[in-house]
Amino acid sequence: MKTEEFNYHLPKELIAQVPLKNRQDSRLLVYNRQSDQTIHSLFKNLTNFLHPGDLLVINKTKVIPARLFARKKSGGKVEVLLLKKISDRDWEILVGGKKIVTGVELDFSHELSGQIIQDLGGSKRVIHFSNPIEAHFSKYGQMPLPPYIHERLDDPDRYQTVYAQFSGSAAAPTAGLHFTKEIMRELADFGVQFAEITLHVGLDTFAPVTEDVVETHKIHTEWCEVTQSTAVIINRAKAEHRRVIAVGTTSVRTLESSAYQGSPQPICGPTGLYIYPGYQFRVVDGMITNFHLPKSTLLILVSGFAGRKNIMRCYQEAILQKYRFFSFGDAMLIL
Repeated sequence: MKTEEFNYHLPKELIAQVPLKNRQDSRLLVYNRQSDQTIHSLFKNLTNFLHPGDLLVINKTKVIPARLFARKKSGGKVEVLLLKKISDRDWEILVGGKKIVTGVELDFSHELSGQIIQDLGGSKRVIHFSNPIEAHFSKYGQMPLPPYIHERLDDPDRYQTVYAQFSGSAAAPTAGLHFTKEIMRELADFGVQFAEITLHVGLDTFAPVTEDVVETHKIHTEWCEVTQSTAVIINRAKAEHRRVIAVGTTSVRTLESSAYQGSPQPICGPTGLYIYPGYQFRVVDGMITNFHLPKSTLLILVSGFAGRKNIMRCYQEAILQKYRFFSFGDAMLIL
């Protein structure tokens, strides 16, 4: 497949720059694969499209304040973006600045410093901190935002889901941003069940596919976990022919990774699963997702689930209806 087949034009004014005042007020485009029907609704009406017994799988990752600022020993400011924890003091990072080569020392404060110990190519490096960085997040870390968001975020919690628990992501699992505790209680009272997974989102999730052919793209890896108890819940739902609905592409990737050899199993570690049209889904029966960037692996993933032509048609309809796109934008429910 040609990567260009997953391209589309989006007017800039449809890129949501700030979250809505109320999370649940996002619009919801519902696409039914069997009937090929599209319905326009609101996220707070989600129960209208679910059944008692449906299993919603949420990603409990939490975004870390991964944006830091430092000075080189030799002078000059450096911006550092934490990407992935390697060990207690070693992190994979993105650096902004000149001549940030192996051996360069960076001062973040009088109590925190670091040294570049490996060049990974491009702007990626590995840094060794003088002490664990997590203890300094509240003082020196800032919430990272996607590169297409240019407005200031007044409340950092709006870039977290209400159920975020396990720190480790450089970006939010944005399909979950629409949920409120009230909606979750309403769904539970309705008979919808929840299961929890974790996938720590990396910034590579925003990187477009640059190869001309989709299948030749080398996808990034992300750390994920499905616990024994979650695997039991998912397998029970599948055995009882209840729908498993993933909240976000991160949950899709984790669920399908857990079942790569058959039925869902407990997993803990990196996944390099690349889902594109032709992939045979083993677990996911439906998904809640946002509207994704052109030529992105996320748009390719949802196209693998619902069909490329169907998704591109839904996107064109969303553009005509002036839906809000990307991280702070509106949602889709694909059944």
